[in-house]
Amino acid sequence: MGRRTNPGGALDREAGMILYYHPLSSYCWKVLIAFYENGTPFTPRILEADEAVAEWRELWPLGKFPLLHDPVRGAVIAEASIIVEYLGRHEPGTFRPIPVDGDAAIEVRLMDRLFDNYVMGPMQALVGDRLRPEAVRDPHGVAENAAALRKAYNLLEARLAGRIWAAGDHLSLADCAAAPSLHYADRIVPLRADHPVLGAYLDRLEARPSFARVLREMQPWWQNFPFADGPLAS
Repeated sequence: MGRRTNPGGALDREAGMILYYHPLSSYCWKVLIAFYENGTPFTPRILEADEAVAEWRELWPLGKFPLLHDPVRGAVIAEASIIVEYLGRHEPGTFRPIPVDGDAAIEVRLMDRLFDNYVMGPMQALVGDRLRPEAVRDPHGVAENAAALRKAYNLLEARLAGRIWAAGDHLSLADCAAAPSLHYADRIVPLRADHPVLGAYLDRLEARPSFARVLREMQPWWQNFPFADGPLAS
């Protein structure tokens, strides 16, 4: 964790949490869902304005987002899962991202990794390929990543059977990961027709007020999503 000071060198302990993010970013959605579930106020810094970008790069030269700056505690927190866990530790409310029970916590963290690595990862690779000039796109890579998504859908279809949320009966960090990854992946490699359990789960996520708010707020940017007009050709 980093420490942020004002020009005079003293820690600014009056500012609330500041979140640097972009409204189309799937990993930013993951954090926003947690903030909205918990009702924790924060200052949004959307990474389009030059001033916000300059602040973000000063705080985190690696240039990745989302990024949380907590001046009250002198903390700079990177990585979406860690930000969500930080929120649960330092701003406890109605949303508990990580269960107290150790075995339940392991399941939550496992599901978080499954959604990030095996849904979000291939999905983002497909988006990245679509953003390339057509002459340098990778059809073989596209086919591999689409197949990887379908494999992940099959695994999740079986694992989610009988569950309301990703890791059981309560919303958790795992659902914060699931919502953006599945929402975007379904628009690239549709999942509902062949995976009814996974499709019903995605319906519940999209109806959840916290995620519905994220989806409303990203609408002005939706036209910039490269699959906004439809999925990959089957």
